[in-house]
Amino acid sequence: MTTTATGLLPEPFRALEPWVTDWALATREERYQKRLSKTIDELQAFYDAIAPLAEDAIAYLDTRDVHALSDQDTRLLHLLYSMIMTSYPVNIFKQPRIPDSGAAYFDTAVEPAL
Repeated sequence: MTTTATGLLPEPFRALEPWVTDWALATREERYQKRLSKTIDELQAFYDAIAPLAEDAIAYLDTRDVHALSDQDTRLLHLLYSMIMTSYPVNIFKQPRIPDSGAAYFDTAVEPAL
């Protein structure tokens, strides 16, 4: 987690601003690499910070045009994507990597389009 800068997220979600630098990442590959670079305790801290606000963040973003999101709204969306990326390691695997997967690696060729 890094220091906070104000105005990075919509007002109701400003408590999540300390997580923006590390976790508001634009691509699945960046989020996956960030997940692998963190300890399970770091993943847990991020997940614990965002999970209580996730339903409200989704409801908030549902009121916006996905094709015309502001920078603040886009960062919030990217934080939600990162929460999803960390949910299985935190809640199921209890470690950043998939257990017993050895050197296996999942890669995508194209990011989903909005």
